[in-house]
Amino acid sequence: MSRIPKISRSEESADPPPPVDTIFEDLPPEAVEVAEKHRFPCPACGADLRFSADRGDLVCDHCGHVEHVSAGGRAEWDEALQELDYERALRLDIPASEIVTARTAHCDSCGANFEMSGSEQAKECPFCASPVVTDTGPQRHLKPTAVLPFALDEETARKAMSRWLGRLWFAPNGLKQYARKGRKMKGIYVPFWTYDSRTRTEYAGRRGDDYYVTETRVVNGERRNVRVRKTRWRSVRGRVARDFDDVLVLAADSLPRTYVDELNPWDLAKLVPFRPQYLAGYIAEAYTVDLEPGFAYARQKMDAVIATDIRRDIGGDHQQITQADTRHSGVTFKHILLPIWLAAYKFRGKTYRFVVNARSGEVKGERPYSAFKIALAVIAALLAAAAIAYLNEVGASGGYTSGF
Repeated sequence: MSRIPKISRSEESADPPPPVDTIFEDLPPEAVEVAEKHRFPCPACGADLRFSADRGDLVCDHCGHVEHVSAGGRAEWDEALQELDYERALRLDIPASEIVTARTAHCDSCGANFEMSGSEQAKECPFCASPVVTDTGPQRHLKPTAVLPFALDEETARKAMSRWLGRLWFAPNGLKQYARKGRKMKGIYVPFWTYDSRTRTEYAGRRGDDYYVTETRVVNGERRNVRVRKTRWRSVRGRVARDFDDVLVLAADSLPRTYVDELNPWDLAKLVPFRPQYLAGYIAEAYTVDLEPGFAYARQKMDAVIATDIRRDIGGDHQQITQADTRHSGVTFKHILLPIWLAAYKFRGKTYRFVVNARSGEVKGERPYSAFKIALAVIAALLAAAAIAYLNEVGASGGYTSGF
C-alpha cells in the first residue's frame, strides 16, 4: 500500500521507530488532506474533464469546455522545487504539509500500487491487466511536490511505439499487428525520488603506465626483434569530490527498472508545482520503494560516476580501484511524478510491456521473439554458407569447361 517512507533509526539509538500507521495520529485534521479524487466535473455539462497534453489545460471531450490550469505564483514554485532534508525525514521529522491521504489499490500480480478515485471499489491493474479488488481506505504518504505534465497525447505515443516495434528483428507478426490496430495505451504518472548529495571519496588503487621494450623472438622459424608493450604498476591513494543534483530513482517496482531508467533524459527543468488537475484522465501510481531503499539505488548510480572520477584522478594508461570510501553529506530529496504511456502485449501466455516517455517520445520495453522466424533465419544462413562453400570448391577445382 502507499505509505510514508519506512523509517530506520541510526545504530546509536536503541529506541525503535513508531509504527508507520500511527506516526501521524496526533496531527490536526487540517494537516492531512483527505482522499484527493482527481476528478473534475465540467461546469457546462457535468462530464469529467481531462488534462490535455497538447493544450496544457483541462478539456471536456463531451462539450468542448476548456478550463485553464493555473501555473501558480513564485512562492508556490519555490516550495514545489524545494528539496527536503533526508536525515530529518529518517528521524520522522516530516512537515505535516508534506503528507496526504489517498485511497490506493494493490495488485498482487505485479506489485503495483495505484490510486482509486471516488467510491470506486474494483479496478483492473493498469500495469498487468489483473483484476484488483480493494477496500484499503485512505493511506498516508508523502505527497508529490512537483510533476512533469503529459506533453504527448496517446496517438503520438502510439506512433512512436509502432515505429519502435517496426524496427525489432524476429518479432512475432502479431506484435506488429497489435501496433497497427491502435490498441489503447494507458497514461500513467510514475513516482520518482530525486536525490542531491555532496560526496567526498577517499580511494586506494593502482596506476598502470605502459612502456615498450625490444625482445628477440622466433617468428615463423626466424629470429626477429619485436617491440613488446609492458605495464609498470604502482600503488596510489587520493580523494575525489562531486556534488550530485537530482539523481532520479524509480520509486516503484511495477515496471522493469532497466527500461524506465532508459527513458532518460527527462526535462526536469520544466517541473511544475503539483496540482491534482494534471492527473485528470490519467492513472497516478503510488510509490512502493520507500525513501531509504530509494537512496540505496541512488548511491549505486553515484558510485558509478565516482568510479569514473577516480580513474580519471589516478591517470595513466590503466587503473585499478581496490578501495573507495564515500561519505555523503547534505542529502536532500524530492518526490515527483513523471508521465509515461504504457502498452502491454500478450504472447504465448506471457505479458510484454512497452513504455513511452510522454515528454520526449523515447520508447523502451520488453519484447518477445518468434521462434519460427529465428529458425527460418538459421536455415537461410546455413543455406547461404553451403552455397558459398560450394562456389569456393568449384572455383578451386577449375570451374566448368565450355567444351569449345
